[in-house]
Amino acid sequence: MDFRDTAPGQGDTDPADPPFSPLRLGTWPTPLEPAPRLATALGLRAEDLWIKRDDLTGLAGGGNKIRKLEWTVAGALAGHADTLITTGAAQSNHARLTAATAARLGLDAVLVLPGKPPAAASGNLLLDSLLGARLVWAGDADGEGLETRARQTAEELRGAGAAPAVIPFGGSSVLGARGYRDAGRELLEQCPGVRHIVVALGSGGTMAGLVAAAGARRVLGVDTGARPEAVAAVHEYAAALTPTPLAVEELRVRTDQIGAGYGTLTPQTADALSLAARCEGVVLDPVYTGRALAGLRAAVRDGDIRPGETTVLMHTGGLPGFFGHSGIQALLG
Repeated sequence: MDFRDTAPGQGDTDPADPPFSPLRLGTWPTPLEPAPRLATALGLRAEDLWIKRDDLTGLAGGGNKIRKLEWTVAGALAGHADTLITTGAAQSNHARLTAATAARLGLDAVLVLPGKPPAAASGNLLLDSLLGARLVWAGDADGEGLETRARQTAEELRGAGAAPAVIPFGGSSVLGARGYRDAGRELLEQCPGVRHIVVALGSGGTMAGLVAAAGARRVLGVDTGARPEAVAAVHEYAAALTPTPLAVEELRVRTDQIGAGYGTLTPQTADALSLAARCEGVVLDPVYTGRALAGLRAAVRDGDIRPGETTVLMHTGGLPGFFGHSGIQALLG
């Protein structure tokens, strides 16, 4: 397949109806698997709970970001980009998959990350290097600072004759959220009677796309603390892809699983990781889907999700990050 077979477009923009088609980077549809032992452990009926395996998307360790990159990188190629630049935490799954996408397409990749190089790379950082990405360490930079450094890096590359495109943090934008509108439609074909779709809320695009496909009342986002004003981001992206008006108050979001902040391993998440592994042999990551399962467990306890209601947990991947997380050793004792 020629991944560059796209119509001319605007590259970094987020049109509601872009003049190009998405790339094909993943393996679709991803499986929808029953989780009966985990369901009963949570207090649901055995037949209530399913796991949508978007960790099995096929490219460089898999994960949900591939669905977004199919759209955002298509836009970059439509703008004739030869270099992909993105930002994220040091153990960013999105950064890893941006590097993998660039490698598959024969592009250069530059990852702008906070902090400084670690003494020994692990997890996603090992894969970033294996995939050939150039890492730019931005020191003590917050999200806005990383974006500024990414734009500066793009200007430097343009000055050197390259044609860079900046892919947004987490791949989240109106354009990137189209990937999860596609995923939501895929899920509804697999499970038409789903009542609850539980998903980690990070940069906003994944939840937004699911809301656009399945409606706000069926999607429960569990905030991970990845960005401030995450709910506003979900509303912005989803509203742009939803034909009917969407009020921000319609969105279902739990904020009780953030703990000490993004990237920290909370006790509730540690329990959720153990529960999924020992009930179903499924390994979740400690930042996103682990928190999503902890939020699902809390939702069952407080009656927001009840026995007899078909529920899907979105497994958004992140296994490499499991091996790069400082709190995992303590979890394993």
